[in-house]
Amino acid sequence: MPELPEVELVTRFLRSLVCGQRIVRAELVRARLAPHSTPEEFAGALSGTQIKLVARRGKHILFSLDNDRTLVTHLRMSGRFMLLNSDDENPRFTHAVFHFQDGVRLVFQDQRHFGFMRIARTTEIADLPEVKKLAPEPLSDEFSVEYLRASLRASNRAIKEFLIDQSRVCGLGNIYAAEALFLAQVHPSKRTSTLSRQRTALLHQAIREIITEAIDAGSTLNADPSDSDSAYYGGEYERYWRVYAREGLPCVECGAAIKRLKQAGRSTFYCPKCQKR
Repeated sequence: MPELPEVELVTRFLRSLVCGQRIVRAELVRARLAPHSTPEEFAGALSGTQIKLVARRGKHILFSLDNDRTLVTHLRMSGRFMLLNSDDENPRFTHAVFHFQDGVRLVFQDQRHFGFMRIARTTEIADLPEVKKLAPEPLSDEFSVEYLRASLRASNRAIKEFLIDQSRVCGLGNIYAAEALFLAQVHPSKRTSTLSRQRTALLHQAIREIITEAIDAGSTLNADPSDSDSAYYGGEYERYWRVYAREGLPCVECGAAIKRLKQAGRSTFYCPKCQKR
């Protein structure tokens, strides 16, 4: 599942392609993609509108329209956007299509069928259940060391599980949580309430550093509008991974073999020497 850096890159990618475009016609091909609207309501709310802005909140992409509505999208496991010409065929697993004035169209494709869309009043976005629960953006002023320390002390979970909770730290997933813990030299099973003030500050810095580093790495890619995977999945950042998916390989700092453990049904990678419990 794409995490904050990947979603940020997709958001920037879409912003450069579709801001200012007018949606002549919108099609909801797979009704369950937008469970709060019928296909007719979906088409009626979007057709004829102009895309004013493409922004991001957490892992959600927000298309602000000129009718005071916003299309909220979550890519989930495999959702992706493709900008196609009039003579291109829709790919398999096309779930929504947005036709523009110049004949091109934006297609949402989702092989795993987990993607999500919702149309809401722009003034009410912050109150949507999926948005309201989100923690502050990790690169924002609201995500301070004091905020992180208070959140950690109010919990007693394993720190890795805490970091991927979107109501605690917004945007992190399996990859960047593991990478941030490595930078901060925190064992992934360490209990949140036991983290010292100094180590909390190091973790706060590591979270920001990892996210910024990943966005910067992806910003160098030349994304193909008809294949937006190149803008986020995989991408340039894989070669910078310090622990993620490197089980058995030597630690980049100390040479010890990277280990893997299961937490909440997911794999966590760490260095047993650099990240002592």
